[in-house]
Amino acid sequence: MLHNNSTLSWDIYPRPQLQRKSYVNLNGRWDFAVSSHSDFPPQYDTVITVPYCPESTLSGLEVTVKPGSYLFYRRTLTLPDGFVHGRVLLHIGAADQVCDIYVNSHFVGHHEGGYTAFTTDITEALQEENTLVIRCYDDLRDTSFPYGKQSLKRGGMWYTPVSGIWQSVWLESVPQQYIAHLDIHTDMTCATVTVSPPLTGVVRCEGVDYPLENGCAVITPAQPQLWSPQHPHLYDFTVETAEDTIQSYFALRTIECREVNGIPRLCLNGKPYFLHGLLDQGYWPEGIYTAPSPQAYASDILAMKRLGFNTLRKHIKVEPEEFYYQCDKLGMIVVQDMVNNGDYSFLRDTALPTVGLQKLDDRRLHRDNITRRRFFDCMTETVQQLRNHPSILCWTIFNEGWGQFDADSAYDTLRALDSSRIIDATSGWFRRHKSDVDSRHIYFGPWSQLKKGDGKPLFLSEFGGYACAVEGHLFNPQNAYGYKTCTSVSDFQTQIEALYRRRILPAVKEGLCGAIMTQVSDVEDEINGFLTYDRAVEKGDAETMQRLAQELQKSIQ
Repeated sequence: MLHNNSTLSWDIYPRPQLQRKSYVNLNGRWDFAVSSHSDFPPQYDTVITVPYCPESTLSGLEVTVKPGSYLFYRRTLTLPDGFVHGRVLLHIGAADQVCDIYVNSHFVGHHEGGYTAFTTDITEALQEENTLVIRCYDDLRDTSFPYGKQSLKRGGMWYTPVSGIWQSVWLESVPQQYIAHLDIHTDMTCATVTVSPPLTGVVRCEGVDYPLENGCAVITPAQPQLWSPQHPHLYDFTVETAEDTIQSYFALRTIECREVNGIPRLCLNGKPYFLHGLLDQGYWPEGIYTAPSPQAYASDILAMKRLGFNTLRKHIKVEPEEFYYQCDKLGMIVVQDMVNNGDYSFLRDTALPTVGLQKLDDRRLHRDNITRRRFFDCMTETVQQLRNHPSILCWTIFNEGWGQFDADSAYDTLRALDSSRIIDATSGWFRRHKSDVDSRHIYFGPWSQLKKGDGKPLFLSEFGGYACAVEGHLFNPQNAYGYKTCTSVSDFQTQIEALYRRRILPAVKEGLCGAIMTQVSDVEDEINGFLTYDRAVEKGDAETMQRLAQELQKSIQ
């Protein structure tokens, strides 16, 4: 029985690639308080709906949290009969920025960083009746923590900040010897499944049992079906050990850089493939960082597939795993950005590069050891959390110089974490030596950049940004932001098609391997999305966009 929880939110299993039957959702109503001090508050003066941040309307509060505040979440709970069969783990999908966990007044866990999931074993502190308190500390003025596009002064390309818990909170019961981590490595013929700690048992896939020896099993489907956006085939499997049983899935596919007819290309499953994509910021008017429901991700993905797109660049934000699961299942490639930290300079990072000054020695930038360590911590946790998702084909380390430091060293660090994907080390500019792609951003020109290239696949990782206001569907009617104005939805479609035909299609034959237009949806002041911010109006014409998509793929063959 769970107490103080009349509203249940996000009622899906939060971790689709490592599922057990023992699951209790702790989303819903929690007692809540905000304080300028870390001491526990004398009283909780309101109620919040988790997993929505207090700044959002879906939280039930829609309040501004001052930087440097402590946010306290409290609830009581009694575990269901028969739930405990070993250890009890508390999982939190994400909480911004620093999180401490207390069970029955006992400190049980700590985590730093607002974008990645973490787990705490709370077994020893449990009683028959339990009080769970989660304390978050958030200070956006401290730029050593990754912060993405949050800003204390929102506007333009900077958005409303979030505080505290913004992804699911849940409990899981596991046996004494349980599978803590699962690693899946695939090619076009087999999948290697490795569990940690290295237990023995069996992996069952398509009715065939594969021995799990010293934590490892190799699955070899008789007739391999490859994953692609056009055919997103997933293989379900079960891992059984002496005490534990989990369910998961994998896909067979490869991504690599390969020279084709003298031109460097990105090849999916051994064949040239054009990454026809959109920037996806992952913001929502009702929940800000958190989608109003898990189904909202599938709605966005399917809308973009209807428009012919096959790729989403998840822009400096890590989503709940449900987003990546839907991309795996529905067939949408993901270019996953790391979340930036460090200071931002409009002159250094935007103005001068936009006019062509794009060379900078980054080895001495952002030299603070804490800032660098926290960036690498977030990058490591992001890769470990998401690397089993087959839809992710590319990692982006730095975007437009934001927080950039020693990109070559960062490339080596990321390559050691994951050897199976493409890495865009410096998206936009400030290119160094090590990157798998030659990544460019072009909003105002010169378009001659698409005829350059440095012996690597040429990737236009941002372009477009055409603004189109739809009356009645604007976040801020007094201030619209974009890079070129369209007078109507039909004008928006006309100009988008002209841009692809004039600039993108001709460049594919010259070596362009992917193009990411800004963006999926309007975001606050930005009105350059294919969807309005409320997702009520679709600005693109599906028939026209599908035809463009087919021409792009044909051009790269």
